[in-house]
Amino acid sequence: MSEDTRGRGRRAAGSRRRRKAPKRRKGLTVVAWTAAGVVLLGGAGVGYFYFKFNGNLKTVDIDAALGKDRPQNVDNGSMDILVLGSDSRGGANSEYGRDDGGSARSDTAMIVHLYDGHHKASVISIPRDTMVNRPACQTTDGKTDRGSRRSQFNESFTIGGAACAVKTVEKMSGIRMDHYIEVDFTGFKKIIDNLGGVQVTTTKPIKDGSSHLDLPAGPNKLNGEQALGLVRTRKSVGDGSDLGRIQLQQAFMKALIKQVKGIGVFDNPKRLLDLADTGTKALTTDKQLGDVKSLLGFAQSLRGIDAQNLQMITMPVTVDALDHDRVAPLAKESKMVWDALLADQPIPAEATANSMGDKGTAGGIVQQQ
Repeated sequence: MSEDTRGRGRRAAGSRRRRKAPKRRKGLTVVAWTAAGVVLLGGAGVGYFYFKFNGNLKTVDIDAALGKDRPQNVDNGSMDILVLGSDSRGGANSEYGRDDGGSARSDTAMIVHLYDGHHKASVISIPRDTMVNRPACQTTDGKTDRGSRRSQFNESFTIGGAACAVKTVEKMSGIRMDHYIEVDFTGFKKIIDNLGGVQVTTTKPIKDGSSHLDLPAGPNKLNGEQALGLVRTRKSVGDGSDLGRIQLQQAFMKALIKQVKGIGVFDNPKRLLDLADTGTKALTTDKQLGDVKSLLGFAQSLRGIDAQNLQMITMPVTVDALDHDRVAPLAKESKMVWDALLADQPIPAEATANSMGDKGTAGGIVQQQ
């Protein structure tokens, strides 16, 4: 690949659509699984509020929607969760762009693999503009979309919601998703604010008017609005690609996990209740996780995971051969990733050696405090 092609590749995954709709900075799930697994621990010991929190939750019946057209459920003690962010500009999210009446697209997606024992995890970020084979799905208005042999990954959520996104991931990876979690802009901000902010260190100043972000180099304690701006920013850091933004999101996620473990949530009853209320309002889950009792059980299973035993990669990709503003999976390397997860093994280093996904220039800009 020529140097010029590499340069275009680094700007892949969104630059063309960005020119058409520069305000559609998309949304954020870098804390969705943490919110479910740690923030919702706030529900423990406050049975009086059980029904209140239960009523906050929104659910999607993935099993009913997909039926038997799914990979085999491998029972080896591991768990796989698809985490998505909704970018709807309806309601409270309209401040981040034109109110779209509630239609949504997911531009941040992660597969979280919890290894047997749930003491370590791997997180695989899927670039939103990865060209995939989208399977046939039921649309959000009850019709049937026949699918497409060439479609951007994030279009699955737009066309068929959570069930279609899960189906696309399962067809692509051959891995059955045990759970689904989704979080939106407003919920993300409130969770960070309820946590009292997140401390990070930036190695360079970051200024992005589109995402309302202006951070000096050095230590920064981010409130909800600033944290949202950080994980939304793209053009102001590195090479301006979505692959670079994924690097920022992954760095922030590790900082967040470290922060959550150190703030003593259980020592502050008001904060505890605020977090439980905010967390349950922010999330949409699959039906099996759609009650407080199930979420608390899931939360307990995540308590042993620290940032240091969290492996984070971007799905192995390269420049799409037909469109240099998009990316395409590296077939051999992606199979290494999926095979490792199916076997409940660490992802081998050679799986990402040839991928442009983890070679963006935003790495190291955000560090844990």
